[in-house]
Amino acid sequence: MRVVWKLLRQHMNLFQLGGFFLANLLGMVIILLSIQFYQDILPVFTSPDSFIKKDFLILTKRVSTVGSLLGSNTTFSPSEIDELKEQAFVKNIGAFRPSDYHVAAAVGMQGTGIQMATEMFFESVPDEYVDVDSKRWTYTEGDIMIPIILPRNYLNLYNFGFAQSRSLPKISEGLLSMVRLEIRLRGNGRDETFEGRIVGFSNRLNTILVPETFMNWANARFASNRRNLPSRLIVEVHNPADERIVKFLKEKGYEIEGDQLDAGKTTWFLKLVVGIVLAIGLVICILSFYILMLSIYLILQKNTEKLENLLLIGYSPSQVAWPYQMLTLFLNGMVLLLALAVVVWVRSLYQEIFAPLFPLSEKKGVFFVASMGIILFLSVSLLNIVAIRHKIKAIWKHKE
Repeated sequence: MRVVWKLLRQHMNLFQLGGFFLANLLGMVIILLSIQFYQDILPVFTSPDSFIKKDFLILTKRVSTVGSLLGSNTTFSPSEIDELKEQAFVKNIGAFRPSDYHVAAAVGMQGTGIQMATEMFFESVPDEYVDVDSKRWTYTEGDIMIPIILPRNYLNLYNFGFAQSRSLPKISEGLLSMVRLEIRLRGNGRDETFEGRIVGFSNRLNTILVPETFMNWANARFASNRRNLPSRLIVEVHNPADERIVKFLKEKGYEIEGDQLDAGKTTWFLKLVVGIVLAIGLVICILSFYILMLSIYLILQKNTEKLENLLLIGYSPSQVAWPYQMLTLFLNGMVLLLALAVVVWVRSLYQEIFAPLFPLSEKKGVFFVASMGIILFLSVSLLNIVAIRHKIKAIWKHKE
């Protein structure tokens, strides 16, 4: 096989192979670095709140001073909900269901002699809008334990307001998740006690959320006067950056809670930019693939006579194609290793800049990107091997 390699490498153009190598390296780096950067920077827009996705908007009606004095209605009628569903930017709509009974919660802090209790409320949304493990976010009639999602600002108010002014110890999210709340429900002539288990904290939901199954059961059991119309809606949109959303909400006097629309726009634009960069990287990789194939085909064309002689004296098409196939595997392998090295180096640079400011993801590291690089390497190498083998067979068939 060494003899075959010595005969076939005489007409190899190092400049052409070098052009392929650099183009493929550039394309591979762009693709892998785009994926890695997107994976690292995404928590800036999605974490630490993953309970409600960024393409969900929470709508309410504007409450004005005159409207409050006149007792204007702030609930959404069925016709208004149907009108909202008909909008092109709307994908789906769910309604917040409030608790129509009295809710009180108490928690004791061991070692401090403090027992805190407060009146509170519950709300629920359809389970498909809540991104929580279904095993933790469930309720069956007869259960004593109620899963609860709290707004994160409630904990912040305690830690940086109440606890600091009273010289009390601050409470972390992990510690509070282990605390069992005593929940007392009263209404419709009933008074029962449950335990509350905090399963998460939300930045975007300014409410105390419980599973919809529990809300349906509790309203049926404890509510004497049922409120049928929702005062808040959760709307899933196709594109948070759609200008029609702002125009429609302004016309109807609806409001969006928090900065959901801005955050959704930012996430959408981030995905758009990453998609464009990935497309550019793929185009460069495809062009580099053609550069390599043109280089290999040119070498094969120059060596056609030698290839025919090798095939005539008994070498199989596979044996003749082997040196070229090994060459492409070697080049593609070097491209992958160098691209991963560049990604790791660039990642270390932007981590130093962003890490003090934003919570960059550390869950997957570069392993996910490395696996994507291996998939690209195998795909391109397989195409190279098949194309070279096909060309050698064409020469053999032509000779026959």
